[in-house]
Amino acid sequence: MLAMTAMVQAQTPDFVFDEVTYTPDKTTFKLFAPRDAKSVKVEYDVNPDTAAVSKWKAVKMKIGKDGIWKAVVKRDLNHHEYRFYVDGQYSPGVFAKAVGVNGQSGYVLNLSETDPVGWAYDHRPEVKSPTDLVIYEMHHRDFSIDPSSGIMPEHRGKFLALTEPKAIQHLKDLGVNAIHILPSYDFGSIDETRLQDKKYNWGYDPVNYNVPEGSYSTDPFDPACRIREFKQMVQALHKAGIRVILDVVYNHTYDIDHSNFQRTYPDYFYRKVSPSPNPSPLTPQYSNGSGCGNETASEQPMMRRFMIESVKYWINEYHIDGFRFDLMGVHDIETMNAIRRAVDEIDPTIFIYGEGWSAGACALPAEQLATKAHIPQLPRIAAFSDDIRDALRGPFSDDTKGAFLAGIAGEEESLKAGIAGMIAHPQVDYAKVNYSDEPWAVQPTQMISYVSCHDDMCLVDRLRTSIPGITTDELIRLDLLAQTAVFTSQGVPFMLSGEEMLRDKKGVHNSFESPDSVNHLDWDNLTRYPQVFEYYRNLIALRAHHPAFRLGDADLVRRHLEFLPTQDCMVAFSLKDHAGGDAWKDIIVILNGNKYLQMLNIPEGRYTIVACDGQIDEQGLGFVEGHEVGVSARSALILKR
Repeated sequence: MLAMTAMVQAQTPDFVFDEVTYTPDKTTFKLFAPRDAKSVKVEYDVNPDTAAVSKWKAVKMKIGKDGIWKAVVKRDLNHHEYRFYVDGQYSPGVFAKAVGVNGQSGYVLNLSETDPVGWAYDHRPEVKSPTDLVIYEMHHRDFSIDPSSGIMPEHRGKFLALTEPKAIQHLKDLGVNAIHILPSYDFGSIDETRLQDKKYNWGYDPVNYNVPEGSYSTDPFDPACRIREFKQMVQALHKAGIRVILDVVYNHTYDIDHSNFQRTYPDYFYRKVSPSPNPSPLTPQYSNGSGCGNETASEQPMMRRFMIESVKYWINEYHIDGFRFDLMGVHDIETMNAIRRAVDEIDPTIFIYGEGWSAGACALPAEQLATKAHIPQLPRIAAFSDDIRDALRGPFSDDTKGAFLAGIAGEEESLKAGIAGMIAHPQVDYAKVNYSDEPWAVQPTQMISYVSCHDDMCLVDRLRTSIPGITTDELIRLDLLAQTAVFTSQGVPFMLSGEEMLRDKKGVHNSFESPDSVNHLDWDNLTRYPQVFEYYRNLIALRAHHPAFRLGDADLVRRHLEFLPTQDCMVAFSLKDHAGGDAWKDIIVILNGNKYLQMLNIPEGRYTIVACDGQIDEQGLGFVEGHEVGVSARSALILKR
């Protein structure tokens, strides 16, 4: 597709888009809008305590030499509603920091009023390397909405659920140290005035990017409530040593006609394509690389600026510790690197990763996009590895087709590539890797290792679908085998919430708007399948206790990680010579996807069994001696000496 080049090239101002600067004496409103707009004004409510239509007062905005529209209201507007009008289109602007119910109007708010007690002393939990992270992806409603969660009824499905002792203790017991929360900004698919309808959505439909979602607060009608409760959540997690990662969706908006971008500066923030070989400027079409009806133009100076400033705002105001970029492959490389540089100036340990693909063809040339193949051009930015994911469970395109976990040969090399962190390794033949014919990570810290996430079926449903007739015992064995591959890999491990309690979603492939009955976590599964949580907990602890599994450097991986010869549907590797300064001299990990026991040759010696048949004990489960070991069907064996 041919990118339209007739987009407005606006002057890049020195301030952040719509800027609302409050003091008790006056509030200054600034707005980035077209220079040739016929009518630009800001309207504010004179008396917030009345619902009368006449409460609104309009103030004309004037454009300055810098191309910025400005108005000053000389009175105390704290807690007053406002909205901008640009040629008859109203909105809270593109950078509102506080909004009313459903985000239709902005609110002047002294944000210091929303800080919880002790907020000034809140600090980011220490992490030396991204490979030290254990990322737990969760949706607020999924995690706590069910009565079995034990969360107070008024906090279920809310930010405050993650401030409760039971929730915090579960996460600490599991051993995760980073929570990836699905979109938590103000999104459009939930009517905040009708929460009794219990409508569900993942939230990938942005409205106001820089304000927390009202439906996750205890009072969406109070503009300060959602902000305060979000901060309380972050503060509670930080006190527990857990970082907070925000899922950001800058690649598209809920729609175009009603978006704040379009209502403020029409057609500036979106990419367009020509609909025919002979393009007409009268019939442009919006590009749809997001698969959601539009794609934003990250290469435009003010869209790039918006993304940078938005990320910085979440860090500075809400103390966010990382960002997961939805469909990062829609954004351009230059913008993503500019974001990384801006974040580094605040704290280089803040982690940035994303989906290294788009959902369709973009209007920008492919060589400019931040896709997985271009990760070498994106230093210190990571991408999800669909290579290791699909090597384990089967292709995204066919839920019924299995792979390594189903005992189907052919994915061993892809699994090896994922275990090494998708870096160049002398024992990995990329000609045999499923989606990558060459290494795409320069460092293992650039690869997110996972087997399932909110997208697609969860692990339990995928195993049931791809292996007809699977028994519960077989399902548990394969579930634990899959996560052993993830958590012993050299990338950054990532898991979907609830997998530690054998979560299922009733076989629904795309549950983005399915009801709670499909998406909720059943906490009673912790009692039904205690061995699952115990294995996950011990596996995460094993990784945390042994730096050999998280070397964080490509040269160290190549030096210490050695793959052993195996049969079909088996992958085995050793981490040798006190890798990473590990107390254990040599560690051997063997993954057996076969339906039967397999014998394997290993270096001669006496080994302590650390993991076997669904159990992990770092103190030892027994010993083996010699040069050959048997590995049970559909399980992992970990040895050390």
